[in-house]
Amino acid sequence: GFSGQVVQILDYLGVPYTGVNVLADGELRDGIKSFTNWPTIPQLYVKGEFVGGCDIVREMFQSGELTDHLAQAGVPHKAPARG
Repeated sequence: GFSGQVVQILDYLGVPYTGVNVLADGELRDGIKSFTNWPTIPQLYVKGEFVGGCDIVREMFQSGELTDHLAQAGVPHKAPARG
């Protein structure tokens, strides 16, 4: 699903992350959606800053913007292969 796609991108980049299953807790799920004013799950945060959902993360990954964002935030990652 969508969460799996984000996990694949983070794993591919070797990014250390913590996953939180908000689907297991309706109150937590609704709270995170209102906290960010973002209606969908998953939601990626980098150093406490909301980055976006699956579509945004995928677009940022494909354009190289995600690795730039990670670098600026000081998050360890490996550079993706460029073809």
